[in-house]
Amino acid sequence: MRKAKALLFELGQPGRCAVDLPQCDVPEETSENLIPAKFLRKVPAALPEVSQQDLMRHYTGLSQRNFGVDSGFYPLGSCTMKYNPKINEDVSRYSGFALAHPLQDESTVQGALELLYNVEQYLAEIAGMDAVSMQPVAGAHGELTGLKLIRAYHRHRGENRTKVIVPDSAHGTNPASAAVCGLDIVEIKSNSDGSVDIEALKNAVGQDTAALMLTNPSTLGMFETSIKEIAEIVHDAGGLLYYDGANANAIMGIIRPGDMGFDVVHFNLHKTFSTPHGGGGPGSGPIGVKKDLIPFLPVPVVVKQGDRLHLDEERPLSIGKVHAFYGNFGIIVRAYAYIRALGPDGLKQSSQDAVLNANYVLSQLKDDYYAPFERFCMHECILTSKNQKSAGVRTLDIAKRLLDYGYHPPTIYFPLIVEEALMIEPTETESKETLDSFIGVMRKIAEEAKEDASLITNAPQTTVVGRLDEATAARKPVVKWKA
Repeated sequence: MRKAKALLFELGQPGRCAVDLPQCDVPEETSENLIPAKFLRKVPAALPEVSQQDLMRHYTGLSQRNFGVDSGFYPLGSCTMKYNPKINEDVSRYSGFALAHPLQDESTVQGALELLYNVEQYLAEIAGMDAVSMQPVAGAHGELTGLKLIRAYHRHRGENRTKVIVPDSAHGTNPASAAVCGLDIVEIKSNSDGSVDIEALKNAVGQDTAALMLTNPSTLGMFETSIKEIAEIVHDAGGLLYYDGANANAIMGIIRPGDMGFDVVHFNLHKTFSTPHGGGGPGSGPIGVKKDLIPFLPVPVVVKQGDRLHLDEERPLSIGKVHAFYGNFGIIVRAYAYIRALGPDGLKQSSQDAVLNANYVLSQLKDDYYAPFERFCMHECILTSKNQKSAGVRTLDIAKRLLDYGYHPPTIYFPLIVEEALMIEPTETESKETLDSFIGVMRKIAEEAKEDASLITNAPQTTVVGRLDEATAARKPVVKWKA
């Protein structure tokens, strides 16, 4: 175990300061004259007083403890934690984009509007949709927006459809978004091979079916080979198909959701299109629709009027605004740079490489760990700790042991329908050398389970903190430091 460094509070001494402020060149006023007394502290905040050098070492040390896609392999399944090309960051910092204000007159931001318009056209083509809105700022936000569009569409037709069908392998946000939208969830089971049970779907659809929410490839990393039949069943019942685009990193340039029969789709720019991901944001979940749902898109809508671009607010059937202004613009700029840099051939290759990498990992580890599905996977593969169970080793233990070897663990215990799941998504941006190193460590952990399981069940042992009591941490969090 590493020796813990002193806290910043422990380094502090009265009178030390990390900055030198210039002399004030305006008349000084006391805080009491500027701020109402009820908002002023009676006792100064107990902040550490440290030198600039100690302050810099503190924050640099914290940054080195953090794990990110720029510092190591990040194999989270269903999250596509791919590398963020730095050219995207450069483009997003162009002054015309970075310094634009959303309340500027349209005539002064024609370049920004053109970028928005072009990204919508690109995503519509990639998805096989007729129109796209860039407003939603997360995948779940895209889901909510899409379901609102579907509900508005049915109501406009005089139909009160309230049921949303969701497979048991779905992302948790699918039923949550449906519930927030005021819809009822109907869960259907998966077959033993991980695909949708067609007979269960036939029994679930009816006159009250609003939509089926589906991820293809599924959260099990499998492609729904019966997708055309699934679409026909739902459409014949009068429902619509919603495509959760979280796993679109497997299909870009190969097949389009619109061609599969989907009516609504969302993409995660922070997954599929290489924009920053994690840490609570930023995100972007643009929504694409077929032509019958275009009138219901959120306002404003970017439209072309001759050679000028305009934000159209006059849409009588619109569901209204779903976000202030027009989404997370800086993230959209990054996605635009990614699409333009790769082009159609590059987008297709990125999907092919992602699928190749996942199948390579699966082929190399399926003898050391248990593979529940005997099929080729798509961009992510599922293994379990079933082979290690007799040694008292669980999936959580394997994840903790990976930390000792410097790897961020993959997604664990998801999908929920797979016992002790390890869900690994290597993405297309990782080299064979990186994958081989990760595979080697996973094999070593499998050997440790046979020879000395305590190395795993007591992991991690080399990190700043050891294994935490996760149940207590969740129920009784300590969020304040006490002197």
